[in-house]
Amino acid sequence: MGVIFPKNYGGMAGNFLELIFLLEEMGKALVPGPFVYTTIAGYSLLRHGSEKQKEDILPGLTRGELIIIPCLIAPDAVRGVIKIKEDSSFKDDRYLLSGTRLFVPFARSADYFLFESKTRDGTTLFLIGAENPDIALESIDTLASDKQCELVLDRVPVSPSYVVGEKCKSGPIIKEMQLLGALCESAYILGLLEKALEMAVSHAKSRKQFGRPIGSFQAIQHQCADMATEIDKIKFLTYQAAWKLSENIPADKDIHMAKAKASDASRTVTILSIKIHGGLGISQEYDLQLYFRRAKAAETAFGDGNAHREFVARSLGL
Repeated sequence: MGVIFPKNYGGMAGNFLELIFLLEEMGKALVPGPFVYTTIAGYSLLRHGSEKQKEDILPGLTRGELIIIPCLIAPDAVRGVIKIKEDSSFKDDRYLLSGTRLFVPFARSADYFLFESKTRDGTTLFLIGAENPDIALESIDTLASDKQCELVLDRVPVSPSYVVGEKCKSGPIIKEMQLLGALCESAYILGLLEKALEMAVSHAKSRKQFGRPIGSFQAIQHQCADMATEIDKIKFLTYQAAWKLSENIPADKDIHMAKAKASDASRTVTILSIKIHGGLGISQEYDLQLYFRRAKAAETAFGDGNAHREFVARSLGL
């Protein structure tokens, strides 16, 4: 957990390229867990939290003892129903927060949540202890069978000392979390798709039809070549974005391009691998269906391809 965190908080003082290498390997092994979400939440605390917040939280995070989950998706006309009115008030020297958030990953395992709420002059980011009895969780079924929840706050008391960053100025912090999350998810997708290609090539070499391996047929060869080409595009864009971040070079556009390409390829590459495997590809006894499920979830995490193309278009002045 401590790859990008300083040594004084128990971290490794590594850079973003090292984080990407690790996440790529996690994608290959299809590692489940809140690593990405806790990393981006912890990095936000490192960058914007108070010294007390850092001292109280980051050592436990880098030891793998604390899970911090950002709650980023609010219900709207398309996504879900608002079960409780969004509200934040200040009474008796503390904030009282109410609101609903959807698709909160690993919420039942969390020790803390990062929750953005509207305050009088803007939006403010709060660190909330997950053990609070006024927090309600309801599980959400997903294609990937990952652990996501609807989270509802009902007048949850939060001390002003748990405000992250400046009051009423949480927008840049949320944007930073979304960008780092998109980069991390791109690396995870990269590893996932590399494994899907490896499985397809291995099957094409061993599966025989008409007296010879199916990998000897041009149609299968070209499908594998297309998969390899898409994967290398993701690798170049993701590594380039991580290198720029490591060198303190602006990388917003690079991250958006990486996630746009990774989101699109997460669907096309896993489907091609399934086609090469035939019926075996969707069998529950075979691992490829797990890669397809996780790829579908990763496609939309931190924005799908269309959302990130919009950012790239705006960066071009369109």
